[in-house]
This record gives sequence, C-alpha cells and structure tokens, in this order.
Amino acid sequence: MIDSIRSMAQSLAQETIETRRDFHRHPEIAFEEVRTAKIIAEKLAELGLEPKTGIGKTGVMAILDTGKAGKTVLARADIDALPVQEENEHEYRSTIDGKMHACGHDGHTAILLSVAKILVEQKDNFTGKVVFVFQPAEEGAGGAQAMIDDGALDGLEIDHSIGLHLGSMMPTGAVALRCGPAMASADKFEITVSGKGGHAAMPQHSIDPVLISANIIVALQSLISRELDPTDQAVITVTSIHGGTAFNIIPDSVQLQGTLRTFNEDTRQYLAKRIGELSSGLAASMNGRAELDFMFGTPTVINNDKMTKKLRNAFERDLAEGQVIEPPQIMGGDDMAHWLNAADGCYFFVGSGNEAKGTNYPHHHPKFDVDEDAIPLAVELFTKGILEFLA
Repeated sequence: MIDSIRSMAQSLAQETIETRRDFHRHPEIAFEEVRTAKIIAEKLAELGLEPKTGIGKTGVMAILDTGKAGKTVLARADIDALPVQEENEHEYRSTIDGKMHACGHDGHTAILLSVAKILVEQKDNFTGKVVFVFQPAEEGAGGAQAMIDDGALDGLEIDHSIGLHLGSMMPTGAVALRCGPAMASADKFEITVSGKGGHAAMPQHSIDPVLISANIIVALQSLISRELDPTDQAVITVTSIHGGTAFNIIPDSVQLQGTLRTFNEDTRQYLAKRIGELSSGLAASMNGRAELDFMFGTPTVINNDKMTKKLRNAFERDLAEGQVIEPPQIMGGDDMAHWLNAADGCYFFVGSGNEAKGTNYPHHHPKFDVDEDAIPLAVELFTKGILEFLA
C-alpha cells in the first residue's frame, strides 16, 4: 500500500488543487470559518465518515475506525485565513476584501481532505483509528485550545499527533523536520506606562510617559543580552507604541504591545516575570508607573525525537538524497503545540517556494501564494506519516 500512495496522491492532485483554490477564494478568519467548516463536513460525510462540527466554535472532527485494534493517530490541519488584503491577480484570488489565505491554511485543509479520502479507500490495509482535526483560529486566536476545551479529546486515547505546514521559505519539494523544540512559544504582552501630562515646553511639571516608555523599550533588550545564557534563544520585540494627541502636549499615559518568543519553558517563565519587574522598576525610578498584562499564548512546538526520526527515515527511503533536511529552529509559533502536548508526534514542513512562479513571498505577505506542484507531495507524505505512526 505504501508504494501506491504516491500514485493515489497524484491522481487526486487536480481535485486537491481545486478544493484549495475554492477555500482561497473564500477566506474566513479566526472563528468565522462557517463556510469552510460546512464544506469540510460535507466532504467528510461523502467519504462515509461522521463529522462533528462546532467544536471550539468552528472546528470539525471525524474519526476513521478500521474496526481493528491498533493505535490512534490525530492528524490536524488549520483552516483559518488572515486579515490581509490580497495583492495577487490570479483567477483564484480572494473575493473578500481585507481577508486572504496568506499562510497556506487553504492548502493544509485541502491536503488533509485528500489524505482522508485515501485512507478511507485503504482502511482494510491498516489497523487502528485516525482522528481528523480541522482546526480554526490558528493565527493567534487560540483555536487548538478552544477545541480541546470544548471536548475534542474527550473519550479518545491518542497515541500520536501529526501535522504539516507548507513553507514558502523552502524550495518546492524540500521536506523539513526537526527533533525537539522546532517552533517557539508565542506570547503577547501589554505595558501601560502612566505619568503626569502637561505642556511639552515645561516638562519639569510633568512625568513624561513617552520618555519612560523609550527607556523601557531599550532596557527590555538587556534581558536577552545580559540575563540569558548566550546559548539560550529568546526574542522580545515591542511592536506597538500608542500615546499622545498633539506635538505640544505630554500625555498622561502610553501603551506598549509586544511579543516574547522562547524555546525553553523555564526561560519563558523567567522572562515573563522580568518584563514586569524591569518595566515597573524603571518607571518607578523616573517617578512613573508601569503595569504589565502578560498573556501566555502558544507553547513551544516540540517534536518527539523517536517519532520524528521514524518519520525522517520513512521519507528518506522514498525521496531523493538531500530532499529531506533538518531546518533551523523557527521563532514563529503555531498552536499545533497543543496537539503535540496531548500526544507525542511531529510537525513537519513541505516546501512550496518557487521564485519563477512568484510563490517565494514570506508567510502573511499580501502576495503570498503556494506552488501547487507541492500539493501532491504533501498529500503523499501526510498519508505516509499517519501510516508510519499507526504501524
């Protein structure tokens, strides 16, 4: 059966591409994926599966049970789009202003639907169960946790989890997987800096929150350069500064927003604490106040060593030498982390970047697109990965 999966994936290529293009034309952002979920459920029902909808608001699940004792593997695809205005001009571009699939989730959804079709057709040839998870709101809105909180895993004993992401940062056909921490945790923080407003020409009568904020922004970088082990990796980035209404008025307060990215949970907890301590201490030294609201988001994506090596060995058997690579760690986050925390597994990437076709723009860019030549390979590898984990 393993040998025939490639031909099955190739035979489904046009269908998978058309499904992907339909999702691309009709993007829906976090927790608004009503049309997307309806189509997913319809296609799963056509396969004879019994989809459950409304999990975590707009999530969809279905279980393929072979009726034979064995392992249970969870296969996840994210289904949400982004609030981005598409600048591509191809015929399947977004039909909705201000929204587009700028991260490949349209492809992931179509790919997993084709994987489900292959596995349903081949269910007599393997054992165990496959839990198909079509997850909403990956883009920073907590879709995975929402599904889990809504009972997605209730009554299930998942042995392994697996997921796939198309990547424009790699050439089409490259396959990347890494043992251990692969993608960083992704947390958000907001700092409200309070002072005392007044006339810009008489700063001695004010407590300037703009100046305090500037010092905090600079000082936060010292947490990375002077308090972490140089071999550790973390990023603190302030991305938003809001304060003031006129050139000659010192405002009462300034709001800062930013993100913390780490691979180590102890480092994550330490820096979350220190961001607050440093901000409040520095503000106090300048006669102001700083209050931190730290929002823990997605944990680190950690690929299980044993399962990732198993997957790598399987892929290397079937692909050309050098086609399977070990990528560097990525500071971007993904809430696939929650499914991997629930059951050991692997999250891997399939390259879809092709400069000649214009599909090498970065993720979340208005001209992001997928080289559709990568889609049959992705279907093939996702299917083989599930079967490897079931074996």
